[in-house]
Amino acid sequence: MPIPGPLRALSFCALETEMQAVATEPARQAPAQPASFVQEVLRGVAQVDFMPNAITGIFFLAALAAAGWQYALYGLLGAVVGTATAYAFGIDREIVSAGLRGFNGTLVSLGFAVFLGAEHLSTLLLAIGGSITVVVVTSALATILGTWNIPTFTAPFCIIASVMTIAAPSFSRVWHTGPDLAALPKSANETTTLDWEQLWHGFFANVGQIFFMPQWYVGLIFLAGIFVASRLAGVMACVGSITAIFIAWAMGSPAEGVSEGLMGYSSVLVAMALCGVFIVRSNWSFGFAVLGAAAATGLTSAMTAFFAPFGGHTFTWPFVLTTLVFVAAVPQIPRLRRT
Repeated sequence: MPIPGPLRALSFCALETEMQAVATEPARQAPAQPASFVQEVLRGVAQVDFMPNAITGIFFLAALAAAGWQYALYGLLGAVVGTATAYAFGIDREIVSAGLRGFNGTLVSLGFAVFLGAEHLSTLLLAIGGSITVVVVTSALATILGTWNIPTFTAPFCIIASVMTIAAPSFSRVWHTGPDLAALPKSANETTTLDWEQLWHGFFANVGQIFFMPQWYVGLIFLAGIFVASRLAGVMACVGSITAIFIAWAMGSPAEGVSEGLMGYSSVLVAMALCGVFIVRSNWSFGFAVLGAAAATGLTSAMTAFFAPFGGHTFTWPFVLTTLVFVAAVPQIPRLRRT
């Protein structure tokens, strides 16, 4: 089912269908054709950054392949399994067609590959199981949050990935990377001065770290894929990255972490979400998005400290929590309007 135009795609109109479908009769179910299934899988990969665009999905897979062929395969695997599971469950065709049941699977599968080791059979099996389970979690959260017309964002991925990575050191056939990562939070004591190379590396790495990839050239390919789908989304991704770098520098974050994109990836997603995706584009929503991106930068450090004692990872929790609060506030702010 084609999705017309990048701006209409960016408005995330398919999300309205997701909110309604959980309370209505089973949707139209026609067998997926091979060509349409491929498109839906690619849209699922692209929906990690809100873009239901198959070409953008190709760009994203190319970016992952630039970091390592195994990462591209795991990202693709998650989208395939998530999309196929949605069909098997009989989930609304429009939701599946837009890629809304594939992107969390992409992140789950890829996250397992990055943090548990892509070369292990146990990781592969967990990636498949996690990509199936995350469809169930997504449907559950859509039922709950749909009451308030709030999207699920990447919360399903965060839940599955957090549980697995925290639990993994307890399972000898799953954990292959030495001692667990639990550690007490500590004060920043590294250098906070950013040189020019760290600045531009950090700008692109902020985009790449959405997919756990710190390489600047990988982030550049991701950013190009976003611009292919929508110039507005590309501009807002840049705005979120710049905002995160400035806030991190102003608060004295270690320069190495800023350069690797560890402080800014959630801010990139927040800026895109709050101006054009879930909130109608305007001068007010632009300022709202910048505020949200700044808040997400601070929350990233808080979430990192929160998960440290358990050996967990921050993932996109700062994006999920920040965007949930800001989107929920819109009905009380007359200057803003939901898409």
